[in-house]
Amino acid sequence: MKLNWGTSIVIAFVAFISFILFFVVRMNTDYRADHDLVTEDYYKATLEYQEEINAEQNANTNAQLKVEKSSEGVVLTFPENLEPKTIKGTVSLYRPSNKNLDFDVSISLSKPYLLIPDNRLLDGRWDIKVAWEYEDEMYLHKESLVY
Repeated sequence: MKLNWGTSIVIAFVAFISFILFFVVRMNTDYRADHDLVTEDYYKATLEYQEEINAEQNANTNAQLKVEKSSEGVVLTFPENLEPKTIKGTVSLYRPSNKNLDFDVSISLSKPYLLIPDNRLLDGRWDIKVAWEYEDEMYLHKESLVY
């Protein structure tokens, strides 16, 4: 059987369409390509973003927070001029590679620092978000840390 140019074009189109369909099916069924939004309530978070900007500016100008790695875990040191017992808030630790490892710690201090124990943290990158309130003023500190 001899192939003419018309048959060759049809075979080329069928091969190309099969090639594209193979990748479409593969990407729809592959779990590694399953990416979710970074946060569950994405649209609600964008509306509250201006409040975060104001709280972050408060923290940068009035109350610098220090985040340090130690042998026991991660130590968050609050400013010395703040009364530790009146600081309330949460520390959110976000793991970009696995949302099942994310967790929150509530802030309740008796000393000017908070220790997040080593046994709760796996090696790798963590995004730390510390949101606290002191004398009806909101503060926010964000930092990425490789543990």
